[in-house]
Amino acid sequence: MIRSVSHSRYAGRALALAFGATALMPLAAVTLAPQPAHALIVFDPKNYTENLLSAARALEQINNQITSLQNEAQMLINQARNLTSLPTSMLSEIEQNFSEMKSLLDEAEQLAYNAQNIDQQFSSTYETFAAGKTNDQLVTAARERWQQSVSAFEDSLKTGAVAVSGIASTQAQTSTLVTASQSAVGVLQAAQAGNQLLAVQAKQMSDLTAMLAAQGRAEALEKARQAAAQEQAREQFSRFMTGTAYSPSSVQMFHQ
Repeated sequence: MIRSVSHSRYAGRALALAFGATALMPLAAVTLAPQPAHALIVFDPKNYTENLLSAARALEQINNQITSLQNEAQMLINQARNLTSLPTSMLSEIEQNFSEMKSLLDEAEQLAYNAQNIDQQFSSTYETFAAGKTNDQLVTAARERWQQSVSAFEDSLKTGAVAVSGIASTQAQTSTLVTASQSAVGVLQAAQAGNQLLAVQAKQMSDLTAMLAAQGRAEALEKARQAAAQEQAREQFSRFMTGTAYSPSSVQMFHQ
């Protein structure tokens, strides 16, 4: 009886140990299993440096592109300025001054500024004026030449007066254009201001040319008149000497 109980006790202990061992086997397997690779954090200094350099290069490229766009925008702004037209224009006033002087020169009487007319009229008035003309006609021709000479001097005075009166307007135009040139925002404005200044200078040269032409015309006509007067005097003296001889006659001075 005693042996049976002891045997049963030992058998129970063995069974309990076997069951416990079997129950602990999965826990041991779970505890000893390796950890997965993605759960580990590894720092690679070389890879980090390469990434940092790549980011710096990309940032530098972006900055270069921004600078390039800024330069292109400034270039377009400068082109727009260079193509901006000058707001100041003196051309209409300059052309009006040209027209005024031209109209005055066109008013020259008789021997005007025309080469063909001068050749024809000068020949008949100052060279062959005495051929086949009577004394009265010679006197009339002399008076005509004197009128031409006086008219030429009058035209010369008018031309000088117009040129002098234009000095004030020329000064105002020059001052306006110089100011516009100094404040020009682009190449086109500066060039246009320069061109208009050249036009003002051309107008001054035109006025000077007109004055010299008028003075030269007056002096030439006066010298031609003097030469024609000497020739006419010789012609009239020759006619007087070859005319009918003088015969004295009694002249009653007072009535008795």
